[in-house]
Amino acid sequence: MKRLVLFAIILIAACTVAMAQPRAIGGRLAYGIGASYQHGFGEKNMLQADLDFLSYGWGIQGTVTYNWIFPINSWTGPGSWNWYAGVGGGLGYVWGWRGWGGYGFAGAAGMIGVEYNFKFPLQLSLDWRPLIGPAFDKHGAWFFTPGFYSSAIGLGIRYKF
Repeated sequence: MKRLVLFAIILIAACTVAMAQPRAIGGRLAYGIGASYQHGFGEKNMLQADLDFLSYGWGIQGTVTYNWIFPINSWTGPGSWNWYAGVGGGLGYVWGWRGWGGYGFAGAAGMIGVEYNFKFPLQLSLDWRPLIGPAFDKHGAWFFTPGFYSSAIGLGIRYKF
């Protein structure tokens, strides 16, 4: 019983801390279109999770990055500007591309970008998020591609709450 009460107290405290952090939800347009969620950890760090529907080869990709935020104090205006950069991972599947059969992929992701936060709860961002790693075909064979998966520059718009 004591463990259950302790677990409940820890769970409530964790949820309270999580709800007190700034968050943003919206979309990102790059090689395809996707949903984007940001969860802030103070003013200097954030976690960003994206689920993208890729326009080449009918694919889907999920990516999570942990980003460090660097305010740009020299750019003035009614809102605020920030640089951000981070690392993480991602995986996805493409159902067919240029005559290939379907293949899955996983790898390390990086992110670098700039964002503008309006005085009202809206955020615009422009970023680059490369993902590099092995790909796996439908027979289980894997191959490493030296190129970047979905490494296009993306435009994001998010509602902050």
